[in-house]
Amino acid sequence: MVEPYEIIIRGARLRGYDLSKRYDVAISDGRIAEIKEHIPEHGEREIDAKGRLVVPSFYNMHFHLDSVLTLGDPKFNESGTLWEGIAIWAEYKKRISVEDVLRRVEEFVKWSVVNGVTYIRTHADCTEKTLTGVKALIRARDEFKDLIDIQVTAFPQDGILTEPDNAEYLRKAVEMGADNVGMIPHNEYTREDAVESIKIAFEIAKEFNRDVDGHVDETDDPISRNLEVVAKYTLKYGWVGRVTAGHVTASHSWDPAYRYRILPLIRKAGITIIANPLINIYLQGRFDTYPKRRGMAPIKMYLENGINVTLGHDCVLDPWYPLGTGNMLHALFMAIHVDQMMGWSDLFKALDLITVNAAKAWRKGAEQYGLAKGKRADLLILNALTDVDALRNLEPPLYVIRHGKLIADNTAPERQYKIYYKGKWETIDLNFKKALNK
Repeated sequence: MVEPYEIIIRGARLRGYDLSKRYDVAISDGRIAEIKEHIPEHGEREIDAKGRLVVPSFYNMHFHLDSVLTLGDPKFNESGTLWEGIAIWAEYKKRISVEDVLRRVEEFVKWSVVNGVTYIRTHADCTEKTLTGVKALIRARDEFKDLIDIQVTAFPQDGILTEPDNAEYLRKAVEMGADNVGMIPHNEYTREDAVESIKIAFEIAKEFNRDVDGHVDETDDPISRNLEVVAKYTLKYGWVGRVTAGHVTASHSWDPAYRYRILPLIRKAGITIIANPLINIYLQGRFDTYPKRRGMAPIKMYLENGINVTLGHDCVLDPWYPLGTGNMLHALFMAIHVDQMMGWSDLFKALDLITVNAAKAWRKGAEQYGLAKGKRADLLILNALTDVDALRNLEPPLYVIRHGKLIADNTAPERQYKIYYKGKWETIDLNFKKALNK
């Protein structure tokens, strides 16, 4: 007797396939077992997609889980600037605890999953001397592994050389188990310190065999050119394809001659650019009157020059960003508007920025990701017929399947979002109740 498939999705449109046709997708043992126009066998669970679009699940490639959902504590950021946010966070992290971080992360992870995000790369501030955030996020990576895959980047928020012990704290965070080595060269005191900080990050990465994931040139200053140094050390240390550069907003202001020189070097180094459209369009350009710069890495320019680009949400309800639910379609929606990526063919490539491009930068298990037989069954059934509908509607998926298991069902009436966690279904509320006390 042939064992039934665990799940069969019936009558779906599949991203990357002929959208005029409908397909059945069979899932067993955590993987896609078959994709056919009709699968005659039955499944233990059958989901009628009704022609809706199935895509691989989403990535959030740049985020700060240690600060998520802290908005208003100890106060709200009234200026809306990066600098006031940093000052507020400096106050908050004086009393941060592992339990506090885990409580907030658990809530946000559930928000992410109902929004179709099953991969988050988070930065953990390792200039907080007790490394409490690092400890908490390493624990979160393990405690919530049944819901989501988390990578932790050891992030020297205040700089590697701005304090005597910060380089050692960075090293210790990686030794504790952080997945990636971070940096923030534009936050160092001098250009010379910036270059040295990049070298230190690569030396630690090589010592522990970790990828490098830096905040790089998150400024409007066009002569903040640390990315070229990152590319140099990527080649020097043989880390090609193992480096991501987050934000890179200075590249929006590069002059054409410099772009001509630097873009081939970035491509040669195999660096992935991680743009953060929501927060950078909000935080950058603060010294401009009008005209005001858009303040986001020029995604289209990088893509046209053969450089991989993916996206992060960066922050949700914290000192730097007062909105968000973790829906990566919101970040993507902002990106395609800001960078004018809405030609008809552009719209059908846009989801790459939060799916296949992200998997390439994530690296671990990337070969198992995708919509094909034998791939890991991390799938979303969207309430959309095409990529264009997904971008128009910006809705959470109808269903989320992770490692072959149905973990979110958003089909209940009155926009109820439900997640399967610890052996039972629970309803998720995406409202931020702290605002009721404002």
